[in-house]
Amino acid sequence: MIADSLIKVLMVDDDEVLTESVKAYFLSEGGFTFTSKNDGESGRESAISEDYDVIILDVTMPKMNGFETLKYIRRKKETPVIMLTARGDDLDRILGLEIGADDYVPKPCNLRELVARVRAIMRRVSVRNGTVEVEGCFITVGDLKLKSGSLTVEKNGVPILMTSAEFMILEKLTSMAGEVVSKDEISRHALGRRISQFDRSVDAHIVSLRKKLGPMPDGQQRIKTVRGRGYLYVSL
Repeated sequence: MIADSLIKVLMVDDDEVLTESVKAYFLSEGGFTFTSKNDGESGRESAISEDYDVIILDVTMPKMNGFETLKYIRRKKETPVIMLTARGDDLDRILGLEIGADDYVPKPCNLRELVARVRAIMRRVSVRNGTVEVEGCFITVGDLKLKSGSLTVEKNGVPILMTSAEFMILEKLTSMAGEVVSKDEISRHALGRRISQFDRSVDAHIVSLRKKLGPMPDGQQRIKTVRGRGYLYVSL
């Protein structure tokens, strides 16, 4: 996305009344274009054939649910995805994040919050196209190398695909390798918000990172949980 251009949003949700409400709100805010699809199959085809900046994806839909749609999209593209989940349904939220969603918003939607989440994602991923200058471009910890300018991660020279949220979490942890980083600090850096009491977003992203990165060369876990305090990336 080029700085000051319109943010292209795709919303995939079978609730047409909600979709129209969200569309009206986004367009009234200014700075957005908005496309909607009402089932997973048409949503995935639009997501693959067009270049969107952010996709808003409902979990429960006909023909293809949100999880299946997200899996398909992730095989083709790394477009940031915000999942819409039932309020209080932690399982759906965690599963969506583990599959590759960048964030989630519970339904019924708070439209102001939804816009804020989209803007936060765009601030994170804008470095991908050079619209934000990043100091200290490279972070190297053991066999891992992060390049902030392109949001890329390499392990022993082999690229590892990351969502923007995963990259930002890993960037925070590796930049402070050997130190404990609180969940709130991670959330503010990676997701652009303070963590709430029942927010499991950071935990779910950590699970995904552990799977993608594997253990340290000596077999120990790369990202350790420090109970009651946060997470620590091991520095050898």
